[in-house]
Amino acid sequence: MGGKSPSADSITFLGTAGARFVVINQLLASGGLWLSLSGVEILLDPGPGCLVQSAKRKLKADKLSAIILSHRHLDHSADANIMVEAMTQGGLKRHGLLFAPSDALGGEPVVFSHLRENLEGVEVLAEGKTYSVGNISFTTPLRHIHSVETYGMVFKTPEHTFSYISDSRYFDELCQSYQGELLIINVVGLEAGHPYDHLSLPDAVRIITSVKPKVAILTHFGMTMWRAKPWQIAQKLTGEAGIRVLSARDGMRFDLSELGDS
Repeated sequence: MGGKSPSADSITFLGTAGARFVVINQLLASGGLWLSLSGVEILLDPGPGCLVQSAKRKLKADKLSAIILSHRHLDHSADANIMVEAMTQGGLKRHGLLFAPSDALGGEPVVFSHLRENLEGVEVLAEGKTYSVGNISFTTPLRHIHSVETYGMVFKTPEHTFSYISDSRYFDELCQSYQGELLIINVVGLEAGHPYDHLSLPDAVRIITSVKPKVAILTHFGMTMWRAKPWQIAQKLTGEAGIRVLSARDGMRFDLSELGDS
């Protein structure tokens, strides 16, 4: 990529922690994903430390156009309120959109009502729906099998299509619903058979080899995955699957222009 100008499309991993013990001990950061897509800034799943991690990377919250929550669990939403506050310049500017499942907004809301009043809009995520933020669209193809209402997303920019598979127990429809050149997948456990509604490494391999993206990025690691050195796992999978597999790192920026070289 030498000599190329920076792409307008990039994804910054503000954290790669998954599962409660990795998060609460901050063995890895847990700030979510920052999407810079054709001039549109979107924050996805702002977990604990998102504000600190984004400031550390010099990512300006007041430039955000939207915040998306895949689900209400703390590792995906704990910094939602402070990031809404930052996006709206402390409430001085009515700005930005919030997208979240219905159970993150009602009953025991993840985002405070007085902060939602400072947003331009709040949209409820539902299965099979399409949403837009500027010239970026995304769909929530199906509801995941998880302990709360949860959705993954398929994003479309003017140049690229990529998918994000959030937390879920494995089921075959995951292989059929998340297409695109890039697949980002939350992989909490190393081995199959754990009792939690999260994907394991064998589940991820099954999905990746079925979808066949140009690039797959593993993230959201639990303790067993982290101890197994996911960067080594990704290198091994690249050789076995014939698909470029990467292990996300805290602060890693992936430039979508790399998809053209894959």
